[in-house]
Amino acid sequence: MENKEISVEVRNLVKRFGDFCAVDDVSFEVRRGEIFGFLGPNGAGKSTTIRMLCGLLAPTSGEARVGGFDIATQGETLRHYIGYMSQKFSLYDDLTVEENINFFAGIYRVPQSQRPDRKTYVLRMAGLENRRNSLTRNLAGGWKQRLALGCAILHQPPILFLDEPTSGVDPLARRSFWSLIYDLSDAGHTIFVSTHYMDEAEYCHRLALMHHGRIVALGDPATLKKELQVDAFLNLESSDPLESMKILEKLDIVHEVAVFGSGLHVTVQDPDASQSQIRRALEERNIQVRRLEAIEPSMEDIFVATIEEEEKKHPIKAMH
Repeated sequence: MENKEISVEVRNLVKRFGDFCAVDDVSFEVRRGEIFGFLGPNGAGKSTTIRMLCGLLAPTSGEARVGGFDIATQGETLRHYIGYMSQKFSLYDDLTVEENINFFAGIYRVPQSQRPDRKTYVLRMAGLENRRNSLTRNLAGGWKQRLALGCAILHQPPILFLDEPTSGVDPLARRSFWSLIYDLSDAGHTIFVSTHYMDEAEYCHRLALMHHGRIVALGDPATLKKELQVDAFLNLESSDPLESMKILEKLDIVHEVAVFGSGLHVTVQDPDASQSQIRRALEERNIQVRRLEAIEPSMEDIFVATIEEEEKKHPIKAMH
């Protein structure tokens, strides 16, 4: 790999399982120290791509280099250069916290002389100094998650792959976990993270939006919002959200209505002209409009709109 600022380089990567194409001609680069997000629903091809980049799965065609290593021919060497954390955390429940750390230190071939310092670092980072003798199965999800991250970075890998790392943990633990990811990025680690939580996209430096094995958009969150926003978005809070949704779905000026928190996000072409029509339609049905205003779309709004466009372009493919 010629450019030392590029940690991951992917060119026309394809993975087929029989007739099914899980990863379809994917190309991108990840810069050193970057938090790069793979965003998409379950089944989009995120995990399959990550497993190929970690040398765990052979590509059908295309090529990729991770840290300068060819994933097809140098997989064994590559696996000692990277850290990998799956959504299942890869921990051993019948071992204590400290025993898990000792085990992974051996797996990652951490030199004996460095192990005490690395163990101390992981326990402190995960906030588990006082739980080192606790059985891992007794830890809450958020603590297991932090321990799994600690075990994945015992050997101080320059590149870290996190595959759906916040799946199944509570929002507070997710936020705390992202704080750790930022610390690692600031220390120079390249972080490659997949997620189906749309709000987590905002935490990434750059994003690839995946759908049916293809990258349908690539860029930083702010740029993607600007480039992909075709329609305008309104935030509606009313006295009867469910009935409001039914009414708005029948209006020609409304393209899409989605539940968002306790209100609705309404997709329209002209936000100013639409508001008066929406108010009138709801008030005619005795529904009180408490708030109706144009808003900047969330990444979830953008992603849903992008996926719908893709479904229109590739209707046959969308049926797989």
